Amino acid sequence: MKEITGAVVRQKGGPFKIEKLTLDDCRPEEVLVKVVATGMCHTDMVARDQLYDVPLPIVLGHEGAGMVEAVGSSVKKVAVGDHVVLTYMWCGHCKPCLRGDLTYCENFYPLNFGGAREDGSTATHEAGGRAVRDHFFGQSSFGTFAVVHERNVIRVPRDAPLELLGPLGCGIQTGAGAVMNALKVTPGSSFAAFGGGAVGLSAIMAARVAGATTIIAADVVPSRLQLAKELGATHSVNSRETDPVAAVREITGGGADFTLESSGRPAVLRQAIDALAIGGTCGIVGAPALGTEASFDVNGVMTAGKHIIGIIEGESKPDLFIPALVELYAQGRFPFDKLVKFYTLDQINQAAQDSEKGVTIKPIVRLQP
Repeated sequence: MKEITGAVVRQKGGPFKIEKLTLDDCRPEEVLVKVVATGMCHTDMVARDQLYDVPLPIVLGHEGAGMVEAVGSSVKKVAVGDHVVLTYMWCGHCKPCLRGDLTYCENFYPLNFGGAREDGSTATHEAGGRAVRDHFFGQSSFGTFAVVHERNVIRVPRDAPLELLGPLGCGIQTGAGAVMNALKVTPGSSFAAFGGGAVGLSAIMAARVAGATTIIAADVVPSRLQLAKELGATHSVNSRETDPVAAVREITGGGADFTLESSGRPAVLRQAIDALAIGGTCGIVGAPALGTEASFDVNGVMTAGKHIIGIIEGESKPDLFIPALVELYAQGRFPFDKLVKFYTLDQINQAAQDSEKGVTIKPIVRLQP
């Protein structure tokens, strides 16, 4: 067993409590990762606040990056010393997994939100040997070390800035992948991002890479709209001051070919659908509370041939997509570093607060001195 320091959520709404814990040794198919830094995502707060049914107490964190410290006897994908990004977990044996639809794994919810391995076991313990829930998104990386499956460990180049890369495992790949993999935004097309957080801004950067020539950011925070313009948006719309549907229709001459809703608010989703052109596609990536319902004009969708699709993790195949994003960053074409601010582990509650208030777009928590 290994002694670690981790941030534990013990009650609905938090706080994150910094505690000494122990971690079991790797199983044959597992990898021990020394976590260098972990991005904080909206989904961490969703779990903390119990908007999703996540068992407590638990170590959250699901955008980890670090170095391989040890590997199980059957691991072939990575070796000790490799630099890695940790991503979501999938089972590998259900029908969607077998056909390559990893983000729609039949076991996605229990593997990522169930607080345990697929067999129900945990690797983390508190004083006295009592189990603490872990394996959040297969990793629980708000700790100095994490035991993860070989499947959701992604090797990255050693010359890439490791402490920056964790958010590629979830939030950044969700926004970028939604554009590149799911919506398949095309050169010369129009794209509108409804929501200017880390996911929406990542989508804007990806739309630029994909060749969209009209890229619209809609949000209520002026600083985020300004940043969106720096990252590739050709237009910005303050939804608090202007009707975003009317604005998108005017800018595009009738509606956007593609829209993405990342706020998780039903009213904003309606705007993203209404702002579509004939034959346009709206992607949904926002994560509201379970059971949230939304409405749309049925005839407005049907007669215009609009498409509405749900998107998980940007429909990314992480072993291919995360290294691609790293290379785009290295080439200066995907500057997601402009979204981040670093915090130490003892500042994790401040990081969460700053994220919720919109002070920081993408907090990254450093786990090592």
